[in-house]
Amino acid sequence: MHPVTTPAKALIRQPALCTWLDLSRSGLDKLRKKDPTFPKPIKDGESRQAAAYYVVSEVNAWLRAKIEARDAA
Repeated sequence: MHPVTTPAKALIRQPALCTWLDLSRSGLDKLRKKDPTFPKPIKDGESRQAAAYYVVSEVNAWLRAKIEARDAA
């Protein structure tokens, strides 16, 4: 997990996010399609090959919401 000192608007590249969540790239794609609440990426350009970044605080908030929903059940 990221240190507590991570800036609120810090970005993480898609490959690092896959490592962090222990998902393959296709696993992340399936998660994004299956769960509309998963944060949307920020693309670094118009091309299909452009790097995708995610806002760390948005991913953390999504994870917290999933944990809260699990614990409430």
